[in-house]
Parts: sequence; C-alpha cells; structure tokens
Amino acid sequence: MAYQSGTPLANEFEFAVDGPWAAYWIAFLRVVTGWWFFHAGITKLIEDGLSYTYGTAYMQEMTGTALGGIPVWMGTNLAWLIEPGVPLFETLIGLALMAGVLTRFAAFGGVIFMVLFWIGNAGFGNGLVNGDFMGLLLFVTMIVLAAGRYYGLDAVIEEREFVERHPKLRYLLG
Repeated sequence: MAYQSGTPLANEFEFAVDGPWAAYWIAFLRVVTGWWFFHAGITKLIEDGLSYTYGTAYMQEMTGTALGGIPVWMGTNLAWLIEPGVPLFETLIGLALMAGVLTRFAAFGGVIFMVLFWIGNAGFGNGLVNGDFMGLLLFVTMIVLAAGRYYGLDAVIEEREFVERHPKLRYLLG
C-alpha cells in the first residue's frame, strides 16, 4: 500500500508478536541485558578477582528490609560463597544471556540478584519503581518470552534428540 500523507494511520504497518520485529527486539533485549550483567561481573573479576568483599558488606547492611534478617545472616555466614559468587555468577549469567544458552536458568539467577538489589534499596529514595526493579522486569521478560529461542543457542539445543527425550529441559532453555 502506498503512503498517504493525508491519513498516515491508514498505512499498513504490522508489528505482530509472532513476527520478525518482535523476534529481533526480544533477541536485542536479551543481548543487552546479558551485556549489562557480563560487564558488571567481569569488571569485578578484573578489579577484585574472586574476593569481592563489597557484596558481603552490602548484605550485612540490609537491616530493616522486607527480607528481615536473612540478608544480614547471609552476608555474615555465607561470605565464602558470596565473595567469589557475585562476580562469577554475574559474568556467567551475562555470557549465557548474550549467547542465548540456558536462558531461563540464567535469567532466574538474574531475578535473584535483582530482588536482592531492589529490596536492599530499603529506603526506596527513588520510589518502588527504580533501576533495580526495571532490571528485575528485564530478567522476568527473558523467562516469560523464552528469549533464548530468538537467535540464541537454546533454539539449536532444543532441536537435539537429548532434549526431545527429556522435554522438561525446555524449562531451563528458551
């Protein structure tokens, strides 16, 4: 259909959810979200190695949040896991999302991080809807839309005979 300057809304332009533009956008969001976490993790690894002590200090200061004393207990008693885990897991989550492999599993890890970050901002000086909450929504979006199936390795892995024999693996993929 030709463009009609008098009635621009009469022009045909389709953005179907199952169309190519939606697939491009979902893949783009997955890669950008992955880069965000990969960059955060790799920077910590370069600067501090596997001894990222700020993570435990951050959790020990999370008093008065909706999680009660859980983060404080974690920061005190799980330092052996948190200090190497934060940079390592952020890096791995980012790599998995950028490649689109084990996307739902990786995005679930991102959800855990973002819930802790969001609730850790107990003062909510910028309101309930802040950058941490938006990050949480990005990771949930990756899970719900099975973002790894759009130009990601999950689409290739799901075609393998092993996954066909074990269809529950699709809950981790996609």
